[in-house]
Amino acid sequence: MLHIHRIGDHAMSDAGLDVTTAAAEAPAARAPLYRPATYADIGMVHARLGECINGMPYYSDEFKAFEIARLSKAHLAALIDEDPHHIMIFLLKGETCGFMVSGPELGTLWLYWSYLFPDKRRSPMAMHGMPAFIEHWNNGRFHKIATYTMAGNDRAKLIMERFGYSLTATLEQHIFGEDYLLYEHKLNKVEPGYDHGIKGGPARKLLRKLRLAFAK
Repeated sequence: MLHIHRIGDHAMSDAGLDVTTAAAEAPAARAPLYRPATYADIGMVHARLGECINGMPYYSDEFKAFEIARLSKAHLAALIDEDPHHIMIFLLKGETCGFMVSGPELGTLWLYWSYLFPDKRRSPMAMHGMPAFIEHWNNGRFHKIATYTMAGNDRAKLIMERFGYSLTATLEQHIFGEDYLLYEHKLNKVEPGYDHGIKGGPARKLLRKLRLAFAK
């Protein structure tokens, strides 16, 4: 899995597992690999995103503070409203073991964050979470998945290449003065039209606030 960050209208990724030690066997055939998130998951996802961001060695304190503030519970709720699979909850023996967060930006699917819980990084999910994410979103809606990783992060580079992403650009002094790499994975778009991103407006924001208040 990957740690995924998002900035403004884009996204970035950072490695969060040791792929050399992950078990090769797939989970049991009948056990679901993932499920779409509900409002009841938002508290857990929000808390563990903060845990992940603060624990990363690759980014500045300025970036971490910005990203934690941006990834609010309201923003996560907006992603669920757009499509519950934008927060994909990964399961191991029926228990939550991580998640991936994505969103539509100008018709492209941006992979924002992915987090496999530290005690699960040697589990089969380390090898099967990303393929499950790609397979789900290869559903005709998007041309590609896009994500960032910080330049010099060789572990992230290994993971990107392993799961079929291609390096398409090096962006110098791109985020808070630091260099980032843009990786993309092609998908098979067949549906007409494009996603325009999450929907705002006072009425929608109020509804999300009420739903969050009563989420269980």
